[in-house]
Amino acid sequence: MCYHYSVPNIDGLRDRFHAYVDPPSSFNRIYHVSGFSRPKLPAITTEDPARIQFLAWGLIPRWVKDDAIAEKFRTRTLNARAETLYEKASFRHLVERNRCLVLADGFFEWRHYQGRTYPYYITLKNQQPFAFAGLWDAWQPPNLPEVEKTYTIITTKANTLLEQVHNKRKRMPVILTPEHEQSWLTPELSQPKIDTLLTAYDPERMQAHPVSRLLTARGVQTNVPDAIQPKEYADLPGLT
Repeated sequence: MCYHYSVPNIDGLRDRFHAYVDPPSSFNRIYHVSGFSRPKLPAITTEDPARIQFLAWGLIPRWVKDDAIAEKFRTRTLNARAETLYEKASFRHLVERNRCLVLADGFFEWRHYQGRTYPYYITLKNQQPFAFAGLWDAWQPPNLPEVEKTYTIITTKANTLLEQVHNKRKRMPVILTPEHEQSWLTPELSQPKIDTLLTAYDPERMQAHPVSRLLTARGVQTNVPDAIQPKEYADLPGLT
């Protein structure tokens, strides 16, 4: 799964994805963000592939009419499994037209070892920003004039690196290669083509290291540089 990730500053996103930002923003580097905090984060949608927008993480389908039901959807739709996109009512009507790039430069997963859990930070070896494959929708809150755009991150079976890190569920977010990013935003894609894009990223192009348990500490600021710094645990063996 993917409930925590990091995002570069807005200049880094503009340069990497060759897109403008609207509305204009002074968005700063995020070292750690949790989906359960209901953040609005940068994404590029099929609606305007040249524009970086800020969408709320936790997809609310447009057909939801009740605030209480919408709140339940937020935490249940932070992720969407690639294998069941066409089976879930929340996602199946979005796959063909409402796809998006969720912009990031790293994410966090937890490794289980001898009864304990250790957080890891995962990036590309080239340290460049990248895009998760996502879906988005536009929801009209009851009694409010503004539409809220929301998104979910698609996950798939883990590659050989993430199998070791996320070794309980063995899942990972779908990271699109730069060559596939524009394909993902193409308005009309067949299901077979979509399926070919929703695969695990090459593990040889990724790296992971343990980090502090700060991420899950209560009552402290977790969006700090220490969140992504390597940390050694004496009882934790390395990855192979």
